[in-house]
Amino acid sequence: MSKTRLTAHDSSGVVWWTTGQSWRRGASHDLSAPLEESSVNAITIRRAELRDLNAVVPLFDAYRMFYEQPSDPAGAAAFLRGRFEFGESVIFIAIDGTRAVGFTQLYPAFSSVRLRRVFLLNDLFVDERIRGKRVGERLLAAAAEHARAEGYVRLVLTTAVTNTKAQALYERTGWVRDTHDYTYELAL
Repeated sequence: MSKTRLTAHDSSGVVWWTTGQSWRRGASHDLSAPLEESSVNAITIRRAELRDLNAVVPLFDAYRMFYEQPSDPAGAAAFLRGRFEFGESVIFIAIDGTRAVGFTQLYPAFSSVRLRRVFLLNDLFVDERIRGKRVGERLLAAAAEHARAEGYVRLVLTTAVTNTKAQALYERTGWVRDTHDYTYELAL
C-alpha cells in the first residue's frame, strides 16, 4: 500500500507533493504516470485553466465515449480550448498526485422565472480506476461551492436514464430529481 501523498499548488500552478519526508516539485500533469493506489486525502480538486487542457482532454474523450460517441481527442481538445479561451464554461479537475483523474464542467445559463443565473452541470466524469473514493462527490461539492460564491441560484443537470450509478451519486449528495417538468429536445 502506498503512503498518503499530500499535494499543494504554488502561485504559478506547479504541483508540490510529499509523502511525509520532504516536499518535492512535480510536473503539473504527467499523463503517462501509472495510477497508484490513492487515498481521498491525496486527491486535489481545483478549477482548471487553459494550461490544464492536455490533462482534461483524455478524461473528456472518455466521458464522450461513455455516451457512445467515437473517440476524438483532437476534437475534444479544440472544443475545450474554445471553452477556456472564450470563458464559456467552468471546469474543475481532480488530481491524484500529478495525474488528472476526474472533471466536471459547468455552463452558465439564466432563469427567467427567478431572474438569476444558473449553472448547467453538463459533464461529470471520474476515471474508472479511481471510482469509489468520493472524487465525484468532491467535484460536485466544488461546483456547488463555486456556484454559491458567484451568486448562482441553482445547478441543474441531466443524466441518462440508464446511468443508475450517477443517479445514486446525485441523490446521495442532495440533488433532487425533477418530477414537475419534462425535458424536450429538438435535433438541429
